[in-house]
Amino acid sequence: MQPVKRFIAGVVCPKCGASDSVRAWLDEAAELQHRDCVDCGYEDSLSTKVQVNPPSELTTRVTPVSASEPTPAQPINILDPGLRRTDH
Repeated sequence: MQPVKRFIAGVVCPKCGASDSVRAWLDEAAELQHRDCVDCGYEDSLSTKVQVNPPSELTTRVTPVSASEPTPAQPINILDPGLRRTDH
């Protein structure tokens, strides 16, 4: 049985940028979702399997070190009190 390929309204092709030319269909036997562009021939597939153990979060510069270890407070000097303005 041939899968039903449906156009996805409003989707832009990631390769050629054509609007409303991408269609998608589901391959249940292989547990894959496919999409292609009828203008340029771009194709890709995504797995429909649910991951039991999702990957851990990537460490970035904004990833908190630990919720139990708060960052100690530090005073910030915006102006140096030792410097005074002199009028000329």
